[in-house]
Amino acid sequence: MPFEFERQKIEDVILVKPRVFGDNRGFFMESYKKSDFVKNGIDVEFVQDNHSKSSAHVLRGLHYQEAPYGQAKLVRCSKGRIYDVAVDIRPGSKTFGQYVKVELSEENKQMLFIPDGFAHGFVVLSEEAELLYKTSKEYAPQADRGILWSDKDINIDWEIDFEPILSEKDKLQPALKEVFRV
Repeated sequence: MPFEFERQKIEDVILVKPRVFGDNRGFFMESYKKSDFVKNGIDVEFVQDNHSKSSAHVLRGLHYQEAPYGQAKLVRCSKGRIYDVAVDIRPGSKTFGQYVKVELSEENKQMLFIPDGFAHGFVVLSEEAELLYKTSKEYAPQADRGILWSDKDINIDWEIDFEPILSEKDKLQPALKEVFRV
């Protein structure tokens, strides 16, 4: 099988490790194969692919789309290095408000599957980073929402020793408790 699927501490979040075939010419890998993903519990139809580029110290997130526009994502860092974070925002979930953080990089070529019902964010650890990600729903600006990246109740350990560069929108996002009244 060209992939290893590793369930994270929040089981619905899955780290996908592709099999990479490399030699002195470069490498080849499959980055997605529906039949393997379905066999391993990721039965999602992806309808949109995105590509983003960010500079050093940029932090984006925590973003999500409100129902019924919620998106599952399959995220890969094709250039550079990031910490990728998924926060469970599913009301009633036993892991509500908890997060998973993994390092994604061009070297490890790993991907993170983030199901619908999670807020997503990342911080750039290299000079720049490029992300490629698939989504299960198209972008819906009317449903675009976010949670404050530094919410003390979530308490994400970003493991950074710099002040992150944020968009104005991300500086003003509400806390989790403000959105979900928990």
